[in-house]
Amino acid sequence: MAARITAEAAPPTPWSRNLAEPTIDPSAFLHSFSNIIGDVRIGANVIIAPGTSVRADEGTPFYIGENTNLQDGVVIHGLEKGRVIGDDRQEYSVWVGKNNCITHMALIHGPCYVGDDCFIGFRSTVFNARVGAGCIVMMHALIQDVEIPPGKYVPSGAIITNQQQADRLPDVQADDKEFAHHVVGINQALRAGYLCAADSKCIRTIRDELTNSYTSIEVDVFERSDEVSSNSLGAETVEQVRYLLQQGYQIGTEHVDQRRFRTGSWTSCKPITARSLGEAIAALETCLRDHSGEYVRLFGIDPKGKRRVLENIIQRPDGVVQAPSSFKAPASYSNNGSYNGNGSSHSNGSSRLSSETIDQIRQLLAGGYKIGTEHVDERRFRTGSWQSCKPIESSSAGDVVAALEDCMDNHQGEYVRLIGIDPKAKRRVLESIIQRPNGPVSTSSSSKSTFTTNSYAASGTTATATSSQLSSEAVEQLQQLLAGGFKISAEHVDGRRFRTGSWASCGQIQANSIKEAIAALEGYMNEYQGEYVRLIGIDPKAKRRVLELIVQRP
Repeated sequence: MAARITAEAAPPTPWSRNLAEPTIDPSAFLHSFSNIIGDVRIGANVIIAPGTSVRADEGTPFYIGENTNLQDGVVIHGLEKGRVIGDDRQEYSVWVGKNNCITHMALIHGPCYVGDDCFIGFRSTVFNARVGAGCIVMMHALIQDVEIPPGKYVPSGAIITNQQQADRLPDVQADDKEFAHHVVGINQALRAGYLCAADSKCIRTIRDELTNSYTSIEVDVFERSDEVSSNSLGAETVEQVRYLLQQGYQIGTEHVDQRRFRTGSWTSCKPITARSLGEAIAALETCLRDHSGEYVRLFGIDPKGKRRVLENIIQRPDGVVQAPSSFKAPASYSNNGSYNGNGSSHSNGSSRLSSETIDQIRQLLAGGYKIGTEHVDERRFRTGSWQSCKPIESSSAGDVVAALEDCMDNHQGEYVRLIGIDPKAKRRVLESIIQRPNGPVSTSSSSKSTFTTNSYAASGTTATATSSQLSSEAVEQLQQLLAGGFKISAEHVDGRRFRTGSWASCGQIQANSIKEAIAALEGYMNEYQGEYVRLIGIDPKAKRRVLELIVQRP
């Protein structure tokens, strides 16, 4: 269905009868529910979201620079009198430079100048002011009658109405810049997506790719791993690909640059529809070549369960990753291609650790992360006063398993947890309890067992942590997030959109106790029955996610 025209000529008025019309670059996307009126000059790759009003009928002209996004409900207007000088040295009522994020419900009212690479937060107002390049203006702020120097940070709720206030503003930090750049990147992806959605040929191609990606592939020939050579992939990776094909899994690859690696914004490579090990290896090598200098990861896809298995980074920006521990097919899988079906997914056996824990260890090591362990008795568990076990220096899965079991032996009757550490960012990427006072944790992360623990009985934040719908792991993760001061939210997605990772937010969970958090999460699970629901933990200071845990599947 064709979208209605949103760009209109300016109406005749006592101060102007030129009937000027917008000038819009062909690469820009204007949603059909936005309104652009008068002499508005829109640059390349601009995205204008629904409900936006850019009205150059009084103050005029307006300039919107390339790669800028105007999000839902943004209003841009200008007074008849008053002008600013744009970067091209011409007069404008409103100048908004390039690479800017003007976010939901913000008001930009001329005369006004916003330099390049700025972020204007939700419901903030900028009127009769200049905002220098690289500034970050957070939510519900007012900037009026001042000039904000370049690279300054305006906190949420700030009222900046005299120059002395503006000059005292703090500088933008690196994390703030990264966040703003991330939002620009997200909106560029949305612009491309909306343009594709309006193109029936583009949508048809994507639907065909999705259909092919999740259709079973008959593999005619399975060469032995030692008969297939690769200049880019290690023998362990070749063996992993062979195993995935033999078990009937699809093979996928994703890539990401160093900046987006921190936020986990992976992008799919071309789908692999190989009928033999050699074809699959060739496709992997093509992805590596096309994205040299980036991270590339390999994973298997279970076409029936529509879930990922054996996710593994096979290239880093500094070259190909050789797996620190050799991939070995499960014991029930023989080299002649037969599979005995015991369901084991790890190569380093343990009578103490669950298969999920072994898989976590393998993924951490494959991702280049360090592994640590901590212990705490029942009394100190309530206050989160964990103590470190002996450091683990080895990158061998077998050595790590042995070290974990040694820590568990030395601290029987206590809680023990596994820690994943990003050595570059110097932050934790995983915290998983592997032993409780009554013994090792053996329940699956997908189990629906009831969790009740007396160790919370005297805690100030919770009474009895009980759930008939959440697994014990999910309850423990909720408790750890609350104790750590993290924000909690949830997301949901149906089976079709799960394939493309198009999760939608359920909303933030405002809870002061574990019981409130459980009740809120169970409420979302009941509301979205028949869909995937996942728990999200957010570090409010670093503005990043620290946990994504699926708590419900269809």
